[in-house]
Amino acid sequence: MIKSVFLAATVLGMANACQNAAAADGYEVSGQLKNAPAGTVLHLAELTSNQFVEKGQAKTDASGNFTLKGLATAPGIFQLKLDDANQVLLLLDNKTHVQLSGDAKSLPATYTVKGSKDAEVLRQLTQVMTGSKGQLEDIGKRYNAAGQAGKTEEMKAVEKEYYQIQGGTTAKVKTLIRRNATSVVSGFAVGAFMNPEEEFQFADSVAGVQRKANPNSPFTKELTARLEPLRATAQGSMAPEIDLPTPAGAKMALSSLRGKYVLIDFWASWCGPCRQENPNVVKAYNQFKDKGFTIYSVSLDQDKAKWEKAIASDGLTWNHVSDLASWNSVAAAAYGVKAIPQSFLIDPKGRIIAKNLRGEALAAKLAEVLKTVN
Repeated sequence: MIKSVFLAATVLGMANACQNAAAADGYEVSGQLKNAPAGTVLHLAELTSNQFVEKGQAKTDASGNFTLKGLATAPGIFQLKLDDANQVLLLLDNKTHVQLSGDAKSLPATYTVKGSKDAEVLRQLTQVMTGSKGQLEDIGKRYNAAGQAGKTEEMKAVEKEYYQIQGGTTAKVKTLIRRNATSVVSGFAVGAFMNPEEEFQFADSVAGVQRKANPNSPFTKELTARLEPLRATAQGSMAPEIDLPTPAGAKMALSSLRGKYVLIDFWASWCGPCRQENPNVVKAYNQFKDKGFTIYSVSLDQDKAKWEKAIASDGLTWNHVSDLASWNSVAAAAYGVKAIPQSFLIDPKGRIIAKNLRGEALAAKLAEVLKTVN
């Protein structure tokens, strides 16, 4: 489903940085801003534990010039901010000297930086992300409006448009990262501007390059740690076994469905987005159930009666299991499920071939792998 727009666009929303080995120890950020009267305050803050902690301030002179200096314990992400609408991100370490210019009234769209190749890489990444930000925000509003009006078909059309734009943005980000795979910026960008879970193989390949090129970078370490728990359910991996009770009480193993394409669908009766997605899943099941496809639904319910009622109400006429342990489900732990709905499509041998197919994407993938006409 369409998610709240745009953690990546917010983080990347306006970024830039650079490094210069010739600079003195300690970072320096200097430059000149248009439309910044004398005394205009700039705040510099470091991203620490998912929040920005202020590290210093500077004021512009009569010509809009400013300078900020400090020490960084390691390469880090810093925010240079005038106000909520005018801020940029900088990658700083103790060999960084950034020269920044732009219009104080429209900083994200006008700023430039000089000093290193990394600065240019981040500038290009910023352009990609901010280029789609307005479109995605508009789509989000249209999707919510259609949902409130109960216009299901319009929601599907808007959702499709969302994924097309999102896919194009991700492709451009990946291209930039590939071209600059050894840059420390790429280690940061994979985690900040992409979803490593959905792009595991790409992210894992970048992490491997980063471990060789920048082994001591905190971004390398963070990306490696983030990817490790995803490895068991990465595309191409064998799906972990699940063997849980059905509503009737008998256990049913996932492996008992070998020979078919199986959608492992994590959901719950109390999950609104899950229930909204169920009609799409039902449609795909009815279309492909006689062509080598089935579904193995894993519920994170605790109340058996509510679980069974939701199955009947939504017409989910396939395989269902649950240990009725909610978020403590052993299956959820095995698959690293921390949000639902979440799904994994496996091939007849039990290998994961796709994840989190939503809307028409599930039917399209099944048509592809089953070589049928959608």
